[in-house]
Amino acid sequence: MVSALAGVMTSVIGKLTALLGEEYAKLKGVHREVEFMKDELSSMNALLQRLAEADRDLDVQTKEWRDQVREMSYDIEDCIDDFMKSLGQTDSAQTAGLVQSVVQQLKALRARHQISSKIQGLKARVEDASKRRMRYKLDERTFEPSISRAIDPRLPSLYAEPDGLVGIDKPRDELIKCLMEGMGASVQQQKVLSIVGPGGLGKTTLANEVYRKLEGQFQCRAFVSLSQQPDVNKILRNILSQVCQQELPSTSVQDEGKLIDAIREVLKNKRYLVVIDDIWSTQAWKIIKCSLFLNDLGSRIMTTTRSIDIAKSCCSRRHDRVYEIMPLTTANSKGLFFKRIFGSEDICPPQLEEISSEILKKCGGSPLAILTIASLLANKDSTNEEWKWVYNSIGSTLGKDPGVEEMRRILSLSYDDLPHHLKTCLLYLSIFPEDYEIERDRLIRRWIAEGFIDTDGGRDLEEIGECYFNDLINRSMLEPVKIQYDGQVVSCRVHDMILDLLASKSIEENFATFSGNQNEILVLRHKIRRLSLNYYALEHTMLPSTAIISHCRSLSIVGYAEKMPSLSKFRVLRVLDIENGEEMESNCFEHLRTLFQLRYLRLHVRSISALPEQLGELQHLRTLDMGWTKITKMPKSIVQLQHLTCLRVSNLELPEGIGNLQALQELSDIKVNRHSTASCLLELGSLTKLKILGLRWSIVSTHGNEDTFVDNLVSSLRKLGRSSLRSICIRSYHGYTMEFLLDSWFPSPHLMQKFQMGTYYNFPRVPPWIASLDKLTYLDINIDPVEEEALEILGELPSLLFLWLTSKSAAPKQRLVVSSSMFVRLKELHFTCWSNGQGLMFEAGAMPRLEKLWVPFDAGSGLDFGIQHLSSLTHLAVEIICVGATARDVEALEEAIRGAARLLPNRPAVEFRTWDDEKMVVEEEEGQGVPEEEIHASG
Repeated sequence: MVSALAGVMTSVIGKLTALLGEEYAKLKGVHREVEFMKDELSSMNALLQRLAEADRDLDVQTKEWRDQVREMSYDIEDCIDDFMKSLGQTDSAQTAGLVQSVVQQLKALRARHQISSKIQGLKARVEDASKRRMRYKLDERTFEPSISRAIDPRLPSLYAEPDGLVGIDKPRDELIKCLMEGMGASVQQQKVLSIVGPGGLGKTTLANEVYRKLEGQFQCRAFVSLSQQPDVNKILRNILSQVCQQELPSTSVQDEGKLIDAIREVLKNKRYLVVIDDIWSTQAWKIIKCSLFLNDLGSRIMTTTRSIDIAKSCCSRRHDRVYEIMPLTTANSKGLFFKRIFGSEDICPPQLEEISSEILKKCGGSPLAILTIASLLANKDSTNEEWKWVYNSIGSTLGKDPGVEEMRRILSLSYDDLPHHLKTCLLYLSIFPEDYEIERDRLIRRWIAEGFIDTDGGRDLEEIGECYFNDLINRSMLEPVKIQYDGQVVSCRVHDMILDLLASKSIEENFATFSGNQNEILVLRHKIRRLSLNYYALEHTMLPSTAIISHCRSLSIVGYAEKMPSLSKFRVLRVLDIENGEEMESNCFEHLRTLFQLRYLRLHVRSISALPEQLGELQHLRTLDMGWTKITKMPKSIVQLQHLTCLRVSNLELPEGIGNLQALQELSDIKVNRHSTASCLLELGSLTKLKILGLRWSIVSTHGNEDTFVDNLVSSLRKLGRSSLRSICIRSYHGYTMEFLLDSWFPSPHLMQKFQMGTYYNFPRVPPWIASLDKLTYLDINIDPVEEEALEILGELPSLLFLWLTSKSAAPKQRLVVSSSMFVRLKELHFTCWSNGQGLMFEAGAMPRLEKLWVPFDAGSGLDFGIQHLSSLTHLAVEIICVGATARDVEALEEAIRGAARLLPNRPAVEFRTWDDEKMVVEEEEGQGVPEEEIHASG
């Protein structure tokens, strides 16, 4: 694995071990040097791992040694990769023609001689690093316990004056109401409430305010804060001291078991309030929980944490509750900001209003960030120029300000708590621009290409990467942006203040280099390992001529500039990701074929219409994403890419030999039309690892060879369904039938989780193979007509969470009844018919988990369709069909629907789409409504 702190040391040791194997036994000239480096680097790697554990406490000299060894590991791997490549050229030369063979062997031997000289030089660097390690006695002094003790940065939150708090009344009152519910009952159950959210949002302050308001209503109480490595004995003594309301002598009980017993004895017959602040591990909670006696006297426990998983572990019983703290609103953010600077929430000089909004946007509703920047501005002149300088300096020159350093120290607590592999993965997000929406799958594939994810017991790398991503979400290090129908986060964003922290750490560790940020001066002390260029932020940004980019492993470009660096200079590149809406010359990519280490290639550049014919030489390539290009045909050599797992191209013609891509897991979108080759469709079935397939069907029945195309596609789908296929999306345009799929897919694809139709064709009934899909969670299907039998079949699918049911005809004349036994897990339903009819009727207990509903409704049919039975509904979108109805009918129906929605437990947001013969009018009602793009995002 690649690590931010240890570099590629583990990878290097593995490659050196390979060079000592039988395959390379003939390399006698460098065998001894390779063996020496392997042994020395293995020893150094063990020390690097120990240094990573104590990263915060390292002295300058130790850090310098670690950084030099890390940089050396990159250079050694680059040299080994060159060496192995030259050996491969020698082997291929032996199979070439006589003259060509001689020429290639001479070139390869010269390259091997040069690399042998490099290995000698690297060996000398390794020896020097080993001597310095011994000379400075790094092993002995690294782990000496630190004498100085840092001040707890949370202390000010515990002693914040209530008058200085802004925006806390509403969440405080909500928590008090939740905690005090059930207090009047004869049996008053104990309740746990856990406040969860990122660092800096004010969890401790909020918990402390609730504690202050309620402490007088309990017989005994305690408020304790934990650290990342908590002293459990000290915490238990603190709890015991507070619930007993007396200081414990130093000679009193020391054994943790006896302390737990003592606390339980005190709490046994008392109603108590205990706050456990800032829990970092479930293990710490489990021990502390043992001391909190479970009684029926109405005792209350509050916890705060940055981890969703820990919050859920605290709230294990049905009546417990997890409370997710939210950022301050725009109004409260301004109030807190101005109150700290000007002493009042309502005062702001007119010339500072615009820049104030920009600063607050960067703070993202974080009270910690707002107070930090406000405290800084309170000591500066109230001029637009001065405030603009502070705004542009956030994350760079402000890093040395004591207040900003304190804020970073608080935010760093979450970063420091991460295991090493997650630190590296999180640090990688520093390459993305501010406010950039990061797609989960794209990020995971880049992690894999960089070597951040290691195989774990044969598990799929993408699955491990998804676990890493979810872990960072659960630890509140990433902000979810798009959440899928099944609750999975599919895109995220990094809070600006966290991004500034990550950027500073990336620069410190020479992990990534950034160019394009305004007012940021590039400091180039080392070879660039990862480069991010943001031409949208600064169009004319240029790399200094002194920049060493020949060792760069990752190049990310957003935007376009004429003088972009040539790809020919990036000879060890692993990741190339270019996102650009401007016209870009195709010759910019003529050197792609020389990037032999490339593993990830994403080009979202509209002007690209072709890739180099030598694409197949990129033997390490795993991801090829050309989704927003004009490319429809791939070079013939693409079928040589034996490690390719993901191929994304819009309207791709299947290449001959597609069956050779045996590692392929995702293929979209392939185009099947009269220019396609039927044999390629047959080859598709040999891709046994394929999980995701997207295709566009454009074969009409008038062509004589239609049967061959249909037979080959059906044959391949059957094979894929028996293998790994989990998701299929089939699109077609008007006039193209998909009738052949109605009864032909058998045996049914047993692993299928998602089936999506984007066609004008409607099945006359539910295909029998769909009815047997017990793992299906997402279904987008066209059926005409929709009748009770079809609804019953779909309602019995045991795993279905999302259903988009479309019919081209009228809604049924008889209402379709949804009973309590149907769709028991469904969370989102879209029911679309193109003219008026009776629609759906929800019985009592129907769809108990349904959260989003989109239905058509005839303005003249009356309201009663059972909306009052949808107890979990949070969003409701109604298409009102106005044909034959008066404006008064429509208004009455809207008001009736709004009134019914208000009576539901979650008071769902309501949106109306009004259809008449000519147009649709969209109105948003009640709450925020459901924007059209949000409704379609689920699909």
